Amino acid sequence: MAAAADLGPAVRRLVTMPLRDPFAFAGITIYVVFALVAVFADQLAPLDPLEILFTKAGKLAANVPPGPEFLLGTTNLGRDIYGELIHGTRSALAVGLSAAVVVATVGTVVGLVAGYFGGTIDSVLMRIADMALSLPFLPFVIVLTGFLGASTSNIVFAVALLLWPNSARVIRSQVLTLRERAYVEAARVTGASHWRILFVHIAPNILPLSFVYAAIAIGWAIVTEASVSFLGFGDSTSVSWGYMLQDAFSSQALSRKQYAWFVPPGVCIILVVVAGFFISRGYEEVFMPRLRGR
Repeated sequence: MAAAADLGPAVRRLVTMPLRDPFAFAGITIYVVFALVAVFADQLAPLDPLEILFTKAGKLAANVPPGPEFLLGTTNLGRDIYGELIHGTRSALAVGLSAAVVVATVGTVVGLVAGYFGGTIDSVLMRIADMALSLPFLPFVIVLTGFLGASTSNIVFAVALLLWPNSARVIRSQVLTLRERAYVEAARVTGASHWRILFVHIAPNILPLSFVYAAIAIGWAIVTEASVSFLGFGDSTSVSWGYMLQDAFSSQALSRKQYAWFVPPGVCIILVVVAGFFISRGYEEVFMPRLRGR
């Protein structure tokens, strides 16, 4: 009962926070807009983003400026930039959401186990986390994708390997306080097993924290995928925002003042990262009640 009593207010604050905090509302709104674009990408941009287009006169539609026929113009190979931008949202969210789920799941489980059991288990898990945190992020992702192959799943795997320690360490510190609560002691007295206490009584109370780190991981994963694709280590069979930036850079779009080619994907990447920050900023009061009075 005590666990439920503690969980109720936390869940209510988690759900209602976007309605009361402009930062959280803005961050979630940005994610919802991108999610809708990804779902309805085929309707918003029916043409294949990798299709080479031709004008009505039968000429290659290369470097066509923005206009009614091509909203953002075309690339030097005659591909629709608007279509690449819209369909690139799917690749971005696929990477971001996949990485977020893995990071939040691994970080939550490791943080729960380390914080609750302590001792040797805690020391071993935290030393592994320290090792992961000590690795240079982008070079490690590039090397790993170079060995495993350029694919979205390998980028997600590399990102997850290095991002989970951030959430694990914070969740561990939260569990260290939760395991001393009265309702946990009551569960022990009634004969509840360690795993029941861990996942039934403690885990629900740190789920909002896992949600926040998942939101942050979305932005990190998308930036990483864009960076890897820009450097030429991404999946060449699918269009992403990083792929667009790499294509624009190699084609010298800036010198030709084709701003519509590289500015929109850059703005999209910025918005996704900012959305993660807004969500974490807005949900601070869920974990730091004293901030509510500011």
